[in-house]
Amino acid sequence: MELGPGRGTLAADALRVLRAAGFRGAVHLVETSPTLREAQRQSLPEAICHAEIASLPGEPILLVANEFLDALPVRQHVGGIERKVSTVGGALAFDRDGEVVETSPAREAAVRAIASHLAAHGGIALIVDYGHERSAPGDTVQAVRAHRYASVLEQPGEQDLTAHVDFEAVARIAGEAGAAVTPLVTQGDWLRALGIEARADSLARTNPDRAAEISATLQRLTAPQAMGDLFKVIAPHAPAWAAPAGLV
Repeated sequence: MELGPGRGTLAADALRVLRAAGFRGAVHLVETSPTLREAQRQSLPEAICHAEIASLPGEPILLVANEFLDALPVRQHVGGIERKVSTVGGALAFDRDGEVVETSPAREAAVRAIASHLAAHGGIALIVDYGHERSAPGDTVQAVRAHRYASVLEQPGEQDLTAHVDFEAVARIAGEAGAAVTPLVTQGDWLRALGIEARADSLARTNPDRAAEISATLQRLTAPQAMGDLFKVIAPHAPAWAAPAGLV
């Protein structure tokens, strides 16, 4: 099961490995975009699509949420007053500045739904995203268009908006909903614990013409100055289920 699976590439790769290991369960995708649902049907024609987490079947799940929580909306407050957007001189502008405190009711609802399902039916949820370990003030909303950072208020509806995930809040809410929660680790540490360096070395020896590409990808995923430290991994799971490898 994957939340926000994009074009379905990760889910298809994961399913291929799981099937080879003997997994015979169904495939479920939570996606609201009709365009992406069509792309997912090309990658995973057997998948069952859902518009919300609450409609998942009442059975144990193996769930992946990779860069899902960061895409959910946030609310910002300055001095205890919600920050809003207004029109100034024909352009969009925030109505107040100062130290920003962010909350995300949508993110909290998603985590609560996942954890409640795990507590009631069993399973594990692997959450991989970028964000901070401890709750703290700060404006983390950012926009990306054409693979470049852009002004948050430019071209509304035409660029991706994301915000850093507050992992302290994620762990707290998952625990309150009845799930056990692993310690938070960086993506780099987690992948190294799973043996990514040995895997990369094996791939490079088998595909010497791609050795430079494999090395660059390894660095991008694990190096502290790349994705290694910014991205974090945490796994809420049913209390009776063991924690996933690399997160014990």
